[in-house]
Amino acid sequence: MTAPTEEPVIRVTAMPADANSYGDIFGGWLLSLMDMGAGLIAARHSRGRAVTVAMDGVQFHLPVRIGDEVSVYGRLEKVGHSSMTIATEAWRRHRHEDEEVQVTQAQFTFVAVDGDGKPRPVKQEK
Repeated sequence: MTAPTEEPVIRVTAMPADANSYGDIFGGWLLSLMDMGAGLIAARHSRGRAVTVAMDGVQFHLPVRIGDEVSVYGRLEKVGHSSMTIATEAWRRHRHEDEEVQVTQAQFTFVAVDGDGKPRPVKQEK
């Protein structure tokens, strides 16, 4: 499998504070990056505030280690009246290597909300 060709929505280096005592990055840390990346896509598409309402299909394929570069990719999969489904993938690259490998994938659902936190419509085209 090859890494996506588009630019990642987020790219960071995994640090010691993000890891357990074995040097493996916490799954929750990785999922939070993916949620943030999906949230950027949702906010851009809906042109405003959007909140996470669901996360589905999470699969952890490989561990991420301290010092790995983590790239999160996302794409808008489906748009409803006020909801958006965004597929995300996280890929890691060891600090001194060129090869990227997929480590995690998940699907997030966001709802666009107004200033009062009530659902609002979003544009339907992708």
